[in-house]
Amino acid sequence: MPGAARAAGFSLIELVAVVALIGIALAVVSLSFSKSLGGAQVEAASRDLVAALRYTRGRAIVRGEQQALDIDVANNTYRAPDRPLVRLPKDMRLTLTTAETEQTAATSGRIRFFPDGASTGGHIAVLLGRREWRINVNWLTGEVERKEVRQ
Repeated sequence: MPGAARAAGFSLIELVAVVALIGIALAVVSLSFSKSLGGAQVEAASRDLVAALRYTRGRAIVRGEQQALDIDVANNTYRAPDRPLVRLPKDMRLTLTTAETEQTAATSGRIRFFPDGASTGGHIAVLLGRREWRINVNWLTGEVERKEVRQ
């Protein structure tokens, strides 16, 4: 019938186009979410490492004896005195720059704190993809600072 009204509804092409647009939007949102989640993970890991360093320094001051935080960059682990071993996720990695006398092996070393609060000093980086948090330990004061490095 030439004058008949067309049936109301959506064509198959319109439905496929809408489903494809929804799929693209979900992919973009999930990619953005996973990047921010990775950023939060590396920030939390660096914050925990700072807490372990400050704990080690405080313990040296209170006990009046040297204390050291051991770091193994090959296995992505660190250990504060009388604390359990902490292992970072596989996709994160650590780097350590410390005094030559504090290097215990090719891929491990320590940062030592003294009873007066001073330390052997050093730098630790916690990395995940392009995200990096640097932790600096001042050798003179033993002060521990953390900052994000923009790349």
